[in-house]
Amino acid sequence: MNKPILNNQRLDYLDAARAFALILGIVFHASLSFMPMFIGWAVMDVSTSSVVALFVMIAHSFRMELFFLIAGFFSHMSFHNQGGRNFMRSRFFRILVPFVVGWFLLRPLLVSGWIIGGESMRGEANILAGLQSGFASLAKLPTDLLVGTHLWFLYYLLLISALVLVLRYLLALHNPLQQKVVQLSDSAMKWMCNSQLAIFALAIPSAICLWFMNYWSVDTPDKTLVPNIPVLLVYGAFFIFGWLLHRQTKLIEQFSRLTWSKFLLCVSGIIITSVIYDLSVKLTHPHYSLLKACFVFSHAIMMWLLVALTIGLFRRFLDRPSKTIRYLADSSYWLYLIHLPIVIFLQITFAELPWHWSIKLASISLLTVVISLVIYDLLIRSTIVGAILNGTSKPRFLFYRREAI
Repeated sequence: MNKPILNNQRLDYLDAARAFALILGIVFHASLSFMPMFIGWAVMDVSTSSVVALFVMIAHSFRMELFFLIAGFFSHMSFHNQGGRNFMRSRFFRILVPFVVGWFLLRPLLVSGWIIGGESMRGEANILAGLQSGFASLAKLPTDLLVGTHLWFLYYLLLISALVLVLRYLLALHNPLQQKVVQLSDSAMKWMCNSQLAIFALAIPSAICLWFMNYWSVDTPDKTLVPNIPVLLVYGAFFIFGWLLHRQTKLIEQFSRLTWSKFLLCVSGIIITSVIYDLSVKLTHPHYSLLKACFVFSHAIMMWLLVALTIGLFRRFLDRPSKTIRYLADSSYWLYLIHLPIVIFLQITFAELPWHWSIKLASISLLTVVISLVIYDLLIRSTIVGAILNGTSKPRFLFYRREAI
């Protein structure tokens, strides 16, 4: 039986890829006010573009899938390095605690952002009244408890981690069955990481899940704690794939190998998906079901290839120690947790300015990252909060304390 490589050595390119997935989420949310149609976001900017719509579709197709695959990879590493008890303890402190505490801190600000943003599109906004209304929304609890924020991904990460541990425990009760499952999964992973046809085998179950989404993309399951089964299956598949990749660590090199055939197939998937996507609102189209079938399959291929190629690019260019990259990797979790209220209030501030959308988007994204990094370095990194988020507190990087002379 193949054994995973068990050590505490950091895989810098995977750290960087995980940070990229989370920071891409910041840019993704920052771009939503520049969509060429109103999508129910907090505010709609006076400058919009169809280019933003294309970016949103592509980014949404793989950023969370990439995150869950890497989360599965590192979860398997942590489970075998730390043991089951310590692994569950780390999930409690690093995922459940930020999910619950973060919800209570951020939910009122997000509600305020939606109230103020809606008022700003109708005329003058009352910022103080909006903030008061946002915090007053907590009085409605337990209605909408722990829903309605971008922290849903932590809830699904907890669910998937728990399901994987339960499955592993059940298999361990019958050793012959466990051995058979391990052998089959190891063989399947070798084939999926080396065969040119494997991408289609991976895409088919993902496409089936996409078919049952409410929209022509992966749903955002932030409205209820009742699990969205198709979403759970999509993200669970990427998590388990990452989990199994760590069992045979060298396979990640084959999975993420950069080839022209992968790039060409990925570009083809993006083109087909973007062309068909505009027809998603035409429910009476005579070939609607056929178009949707083509969409979900091309979307699934694009999804898996973007994940594989992103990891491959980071392995190609960032597979080396870097203090800056490690700092960004450490801070990226905090950046994503805290970013959305900052993004929304900046979007409201920029919405009426007569600037090009690209300048506004770049400004909002950069300001959000800078503000979040300053807070992280000053108040989080070297404190107990930093220890919860990163596993251990670390010295400041930007605003380090100088030794007294």
